[in-house]
Amino acid sequence: MFSTGQLLFALFFIIGFTILTVWSYRKDRAKNPTYFKGSIWVLVGFLVFIGLLLFLKKGVSL
Repeated sequence: MFSTGQLLFALFFIIGFTILTVWSYRKDRAKNPTYFKGSIWVLVGFLVFIGLLLFLKKGVSL
């Protein structure tokens, strides 16, 4: 489906993007802490949403 080079690129891209995003977030949060109150709930909501999508995609029968 994907070549080895494409998979490696995707892996490095995801790792690099995550590192840069976390670094930028921490830098911005230090400058303007009032804008980031409650931002953890956005992350929790996003993770719950992704988990729900994966749960529905698997077609787990109850």
